[in-house]
Amino acid sequence: MARDADTIQADIERARDALAVAVDEITTRANPKRIVEQGKQTIRAKLADPKIKYALIGAGALVGILIVRRLFR
Repeated sequence: MARDADTIQADIERARDALAVAVDEITTRANPKRIVEQGKQTIRAKLADPKIKYALIGAGALVGILIVRRLFR
C-alpha cells in the first residue's frame, strides 16, 4: 500500500516535532546547574532530619576531640 507524498510529509513533520520535544527534555534534564541544584536540595532535605543532623554533629565533635588529643600527646 503506497502512501502519498502529503501523508509522508506529515509523518516526517510529526516525527521531527516529537524529536525536538525529546531533545529539549533531555537538554533540560542533563543541565549541570540543574543537577547540582537538585543535589543541593536533596542534601538539605536529608540534613533537616534530626537523626542525621545530630549524628553528624556527634561525629564531627568526636573527630575534633580525637584531633585535639593527638596534637597534645
